[in-house]
Amino acid sequence: MIHDRPDPASRARLAAGWLALAGGSPAARAAGAELIARWAEPHRRYHTLTHLAAVLAAVDDLAGEAADPAAVRLAAWFHDAVYDGRPGWDEERSAQLAQARLPRCGVPPGRVAATARLVRLTAAHDTVAAGDRDGAVLCDADLAVLGRPGYDAYAADIRREYAHVPDDLFRQGRAQVLRRLLAAPRLYRTDRARELWEEPARANMTAELARLAEG
Repeated sequence: MIHDRPDPASRARLAAGWLALAGGSPAARAAGAELIARWAEPHRRYHTLTHLAAVLAAVDDLAGEAADPAAVRLAAWFHDAVYDGRPGWDEERSAQLAQARLPRCGVPPGRVAATARLVRLTAAHDTVAAGDRDGAVLCDADLAVLGRPGYDAYAADIRREYAHVPDDLFRQGRAQVLRRLLAAPRLYRTDRARELWEEPARANMTAELARLAEG
């Protein structure tokens, strides 16, 4: 599967979904075109339009658990809109992009602020506070890939995004990430996500850890 070049029909579905969410004003259309162009940047291997579509689909699965599903969907669109492979910095710049673009689309100030807050949360999923329903839905949707079919392709794409890192260092760093996730009492915060993805996610990560240990 080619993850960074989805077919035209997939792009059209994304564009239509954006317009349904943000409205059809010229500013909204321009913002949607910019976002799709950003997610299609050639240096991306995992954080691509395919990932965006998957996160949005996962948000749909979990929308009943969100307080403001529209803010969560907007945050999904923006959460890696700026992607230079700099954790923390990318999320901050993406949040700032949301704050700059959404008011022009007519999004109310409260929802703009909520969207930016959610985008910043994705820098560290374990910072979601108890009772933060929207944060839980967005972070669970972002991690849905761990428990969905296609995990091996996801892991390969992550490796390609870090192609500049030597194999030994990558294996060490990746293993640390996986162990930290597996050590959490619950990977997912929402009941629906746990029902859908918790068990297969743990099996997938455990299998990857074993492969990393083999070198």
